[in-house]
Amino acid sequence: MTKIFVDGSQGTTGLRIFDRLSEFKDIELITLPEELRKDKDARKEALNSADVAFLCLPDDAARESVSLIENENTVVIDTSTAHRTLDDWAYGFPELSQSHREKLKSSKRIAVPGCHASGFIALVYPLIEAGAIDEDILLSCFSLTGYSGGGKKMIAEYEEEPDVLLEAPRQYALGQTHKHLKEMVKISGINNAPVFCPVVSSFYSGMEVTVPLFKEQLKNGFTFEKIKALYKEKYNSELVKYQEDLSEGGFISAGVLSGKDNMIVSVFGNDDRIILTARYDNLGKGASGAAIECLNIVLGNTDTQGLEV
Repeated sequence: MTKIFVDGSQGTTGLRIFDRLSEFKDIELITLPEELRKDKDARKEALNSADVAFLCLPDDAARESVSLIENENTVVIDTSTAHRTLDDWAYGFPELSQSHREKLKSSKRIAVPGCHASGFIALVYPLIEAGAIDEDILLSCFSLTGYSGGGKKMIAEYEEEPDVLLEAPRQYALGQTHKHLKEMVKISGINNAPVFCPVVSSFYSGMEVTVPLFKEQLKNGFTFEKIKALYKEKYNSELVKYQEDLSEGGFISAGVLSGKDNMIVSVFGNDDRIILTARYDNLGKGASGAAIECLNIVLGNTDTQGLEV
C-alpha cells in the first residue's frame, strides 16, 4: 500500500490530483483535518509518513516542505516553480528523452513542468536535440490559456464578478519576467529567453502554445517537411502525439483538449515560415495530469493510469 500526501490539497492543482487518485488502487491517502492543514508540525509528520508527497504550494512554501522531510525514502513531486531548473531534481516530462524517463524512475525529487513551459519545451527541445536550430537562436512564443491557470482567485474573477474587460483575451507578463522563462531556457537547451506573450481568455481550461520559425533559422538541411518528420518520430505516445493537421475550417482551438491529459503537437505554414503548435489542457498535461504521470512512472504503472486521454 503506497501512502500519498498532498500538501496544498485545496488549490486547483491539488484538488484535481485528488480526483485522479480516486482511480488508483493500493494507495492510502494521508489527510489532515482542516484546522491542521497549515500546521507545520502536522505537515512535517504527514510528509515524513508518505511514500510519495505531492506539493501543490507557492514556491517558498514548497521549499519549506522539502526542508521538513527527513525520510530519505519519501518521493517528492513538486508542482511549483521552485525546483524546475535544479540539476538534482528530475524534470517531469518523460517524453523528451529516454534519459528524462530514466531519471524520473530513480529520483526522489521530481519537478512537474509549468503549463506554458510544457508546450514551449515540447516544441523547442527536439529541434535543439536534432541540431535543427542553433542554441543562440532568438525565438518568440505566443501562449493562449484558459483562466483556470490563474487559480482560485482568477476563476472567481471570471465566474463571479462580471467585467467587460474579461470578455476579451488579455495579454499579461508584459515586462518579460514571467516565472516560466528560466525553465523554458534551461530545459529546452537554448541560451536566450524568448519574447514571451502569454494571453488568458474567457474559457475555463485549455492551452495553445505557438513558436514561429523562419526558414533562415533552420540548420543542417532541415526543411518544413523534415521538421514535421522530426516531431512525428519523436512524439507517438498516448500522452504526447504528433498529428499532421488539426485545423478546424482554417482555425485551431486552444480548448480542443480541455478536460484531457494528453498533448498534441502540430506543424503548420510553408517552406518559408513555419508555425509550431502544442495544444493541451493547462490543468492536464500542463499541471495535475503531468503530476499523475510522474507518479505512474515512480510506481511502475502505465503512464496513463488515472488519466483522461
